[in-house]
Formats: sequence, C-alpha cells, structure tokens
Amino acid sequence: MAGQIWIAPDFDELPGDMAEKFWGAGAAAVKVLIDTHLLLLWLSAHPSLSQAASAMMSDPETTVFISAVSLWEIWLKQSLGKLRIPADFEQRIAQESFESLPLTGLLAREVAALPWHHRDPFDRMLVAQARVEKLTFFTADARMAAYGDFMRLVR
Repeated sequence: MAGQIWIAPDFDELPGDMAEKFWGAGAAAVKVLIDTHLLLLWLSAHPSLSQAASAMMSDPETTVFISAVSLWEIWLKQSLGKLRIPADFEQRIAQESFESLPLTGLLAREVAALPWHHRDPFDRMLVAQARVEKLTFFTADARMAAYGDFMRLVR
C-alpha cells in the first residue's frame, strides 16, 4: 500500500447526512484550522472529500493551518496500527502550503475552559486552538458544531 493512506474502520467515520457549510460569494480572506480526518482526506485526495471542501481549502484566499496536535494524533494512531501512512508522509505535508500551529501551554490550558460537548482529547485540543487563535475550524464531526459559530462542518 505504498504511497496511500489507510484509515482503520473505527477512525472517525464520516456521517453520510452531514451538511456542508461555507461562506457565500465575496467572502474575505479566511483562516482555517482543519481537523485530523480532513487533513488525511486532503493528503490522500480521497473521493469522500467534497469538491466544495477541496475548493475552499485550496483557495488562495484561504490560509489553512494544521496543528501539531493532528500530527501527534496521526503518529499515535499509526503506532497503534489504526492508521497506515506512506513513507513520504512528511514530504507530502511539506509540499502543501499549510501554516503550522504549535501546541503551547496556554492553548493546552484552554481545553479546561471548553464545555464537554466532545470527549476526544485531540478534538478538544483542536477546538481550543481554533478558539484561541480565532480560526474557523473545519471538521467532519457533526458533534463539534456545539462549540460555536467558528465551527464549519465539511465532508
């Protein structure tokens, strides 16, 4: 399976009835943080990532951030056998025009201030980062919408 990303069946399945939310025409420059699942779909050019999501994420007016938290989750799931990533995974990320979002103590502290709409520690950290950094958060997880109007459900 060289060169492909394989996701175990229990890795955040995408709900089939999820609605896409995007801004209307003429929207200003957008800064987004994408969740781990969308990052994997993007890097593998997976057909389940909609054309609308791909267009928004590749729009030159959109700055796409990826978090160190997502990379941590990917490497952890890979070490547990729940995810297979190609040998050139790091090069693929480097080839994209992503901005890097580090994990800091201040951001980690923000997790405690979040309501418990979601229990996954990686997802909670990503929500906290998006909130503190004032980024729109693109996620494939409908449960995340409860965190507020900075959340955008995509598939």
